[in-house]
Amino acid sequence: MATKDACDRLFECIRRLEGVYGLPGPLKSGPVDILVTTILSQNNTSANTHRAFEKLKSAYPDYETLLGATDEEIAGHIRCGGLANIKAGRIKEALERIRNDAGSIDLEFLTEMGPEAAQDYLLALPGVGPKTAAVVLLFGFGMPRLPVDTHVNRLSRRLGFVPEGASIKDAQIVLEKIVPREKYCSFHVNLIRHGRAVCKARSPRCGECVLRDICPYPDAPSQKG
Repeated sequence: MATKDACDRLFECIRRLEGVYGLPGPLKSGPVDILVTTILSQNNTSANTHRAFEKLKSAYPDYETLLGATDEEIAGHIRCGGLANIKAGRIKEALERIRNDAGSIDLEFLTEMGPEAAQDYLLALPGVGPKTAAVVLLFGFGMPRLPVDTHVNRLSRRLGFVPEGASIKDAQIVLEKIVPREKYCSFHVNLIRHGRAVCKARSPRCGECVLRDICPYPDAPSQKG
């Protein structure tokens, strides 16, 4: 259980980051698009993810058409996103599974499930791990799941919100207990923004950080990295 001090710092962290980066707006994409985009984002930059997704959507007017293509053809359109052959196969297999289960390539049936059951369903799809499932559930359905990527995990450890060395799965469990549900989206998006702009994996810009005075990281050199 987080201490009062850690909770106070967490709430202050959310407030300050919202002051710098604002409140994230809702995604306009549907759940299946979010799923595909998140698979494309794995081990990839946001710019290349966007390019790969746009190329995919330009090549195939709908996902039924995509399923008629070979893995090699799909991979050719998402090459800029990295790991194209692996991701093409995962995307196609996931969409086929959804169509077989739902009768169409549509995830709206997840609304009839609770968050736990919906998460279990997504985790059973090819290429879907805890972060991808949480992204789909939070941004596609507003379900209470807090996605943890490498940025969120790194900053949460540096800020002392999760134990040093915590896995992404463990970090998600801890953060979902201490972050207010109405702030899941803000916390996730703004920690990613801050991780890219200031609190970098190597050479974090602590002197420029809006969280400098409430963050234990600069004063704990043994924990750096």
